[in-house]
Amino acid sequence: MSASAQARMPIAALLTLAMGAFITVLTEALPAGLLPQMAQGLAVSEAWIGQTVTIYALGSLVAAIPLMTVTQGMRRRALLLTAMAGFFIANTVTAVSASFALTMAARFLAGVAAGLLWALVAGYAARMVPGHLRGRAIAIAMVGTPLALSIGIPAGTFLGQQFGWRMSFGIMSGAALALMYWARLRLPDFPGQAASARLPLAQVFTIPGVRAVLCATLAFVLAHNILYTYIAPFLAAAEMAGQTDVVLLVFGLASLPGIWIVGVLIDRHLRRLTIASTVLFGLSALVLGAAGPGWGGPAVVYLAVAVWGLAFGGVATLFQTALAQAAGPAADVAQSMLVTAWNMAIAGGGVAGGMLLSQFGVAAFSPVLLGLLALALIAVWRARCHGFPVAAP
Repeated sequence: MSASAQARMPIAALLTLAMGAFITVLTEALPAGLLPQMAQGLAVSEAWIGQTVTIYALGSLVAAIPLMTVTQGMRRRALLLTAMAGFFIANTVTAVSASFALTMAARFLAGVAAGLLWALVAGYAARMVPGHLRGRAIAIAMVGTPLALSIGIPAGTFLGQQFGWRMSFGIMSGAALALMYWARLRLPDFPGQAASARLPLAQVFTIPGVRAVLCATLAFVLAHNILYTYIAPFLAAAEMAGQTDVVLLVFGLASLPGIWIVGVLIDRHLRRLTIASTVLFGLSALVLGAAGPGWGGPAVVYLAVAVWGLAFGGVATLFQTALAQAAGPAADVAQSMLVTAWNMAIAGGGVAGGMLLSQFGVAAFSPVLLGLLALALIAVWRARCHGFPVAAP
């Protein structure tokens, strides 16, 4: 990139969006690392604490499309600040709540805020830069996701284990408040979308390739969240109960090269990268199903988790790019559909993982994950012309 192009890249503003993504992912996934502590603090089972992830996803699930429809004409910065205010309120309530019901209500509010934020980030980043810089701008705005996985969640898990889980949520509340102030200073404002530019949801859903991308997203992310949400009991079965924070750190660090590889190669190899990510996750699930005290032990678990992180690191970018290419001018509406599908998978992961854990134990995880990933692979493989085309667009 030339010096003049670099000068036009609004790094501070894009990092503001990245921090919003960081807080969103951290708020969503932190209970996965603190299941035992939260269960004890709220006097419920670990399976019920897993449903705090489910209710969060349900908030995004029910809110993303309606909110995107209702707020298309609103100015973007005010809308983003509203989403961040939702995180501030929800995490504050979670940090002080002694009631499981109140905590669930706060988590639902956080999910609503997340649905709104995810529907805004990619389009917001794209509007800040000239057309030839949009891909790089979106990549910078999305970097908060792997950072949350690699640094935020392990750090939050460690703090929660050492000083109590409420402190972790309190810190996130303070971060959301600070980000609101920073965004007001650094984030440019944009008008909403004109009514004449909007397309009906049903029409977008029938565009060739859109359904294939949504199907692959749903299956892949459902498999991921079954394992990620219940990673603590999974590790306990492998006699690694005290290493949850380290395992999550390995997963997060491994996701960083994943997103970098995708960022470099996605324009020419979208289909191959998506297939490779799905296959790598499948191999990891297969190895994790066999690993434990009797075979391989912690070393094998760490290796499999690293492969899982590498496979997962760039999938959000892969699915977003595939859907944007398939939907064309309807990309904004399609993005809200992707948010909905993603959060259906998160909600389903909490429910399905809780049922598997309660009825069959963690031994059932691996075959279920492999089945879901096979469905994702079929969806990608069949979308040869639209969605995940053989030839680069």
